[in-house]
Amino acid sequence: MGKARVPITRRTFLAIGASGLVAGSDASASSRQPRKWSQIKAVAFDAFPVFDSRPILRACEEEFPGRGSDLNGAWRTRQFEYQWLRALAGQYEDFWQTTQSALDFAAQSLKLELSSSVRERLMQGYLTLKAWPDVADALLELKRYGMKLALLSNVTSQMLQGGIRNAGLSEMFDHVISTDRIRSFKPDPRAYQLGVDALGLPKEEIMFVAFAGWDVAGAKWFGYPTFWNNRQNATAEQLGVSPDGSGQSLNELAGFLGASR
Repeated sequence: MGKARVPITRRTFLAIGASGLVAGSDASASSRQPRKWSQIKAVAFDAFPVFDSRPILRACEEEFPGRGSDLNGAWRTRQFEYQWLRALAGQYEDFWQTTQSALDFAAQSLKLELSSSVRERLMQGYLTLKAWPDVADALLELKRYGMKLALLSNVTSQMLQGGIRNAGLSEMFDHVISTDRIRSFKPDPRAYQLGVDALGLPKEEIMFVAFAGWDVAGAKWFGYPTFWNNRQNATAEQLGVSPDGSGQSLNELAGFLGASR
């Protein structure tokens, strides 16, 4: 992929869970071979390349001035740890419940007084998410390429559908898939298989778009071609795999796949 970047002017968003695979030589090589991705017929997105969760950070700061970043960071880290721990232990709770438990833990660990009303306000942020500014145009461009589009996320169906309505994207997605269907979470291979089943395509024909580095790794291990929407300019995970392409905006995804049309 070329080195041109679309700048993000507000980089206050913290890492969701563990972050970051560097777009290395694989991504560069793929951009020099545009026909490599001509077989791609669908794109499956994690929720957070589409939905902008920076307002949750701002809400944390409004409730706890000067401590919001600490709370948000501790909350996001524990959020994914609780999901994975429960999935591995066979003690499943969905994204909403694990997120609320993680918030309670984060506040207690930082010795912050979290009232029920404040907890409710912070949790409601997940039901009022809107899209990143570049999303609508990029999705339209992918539609013009004839791509099927899907959301494939650990987020609950209620949260995904709320985000779609808030963002005005109701006509964009052919499938909206929550891993709640299998009572587990990515990077469980069964979670990625949901995209194959819904789209009715071989995994080699589905480009998976991840927000976090661990999700890139899970998708690559499953067998998806993978694009890392690295909006955070995040640090590399050391997991032995790299994304096939990367960029800070979905416009770069559209350009990456458009070169193969």
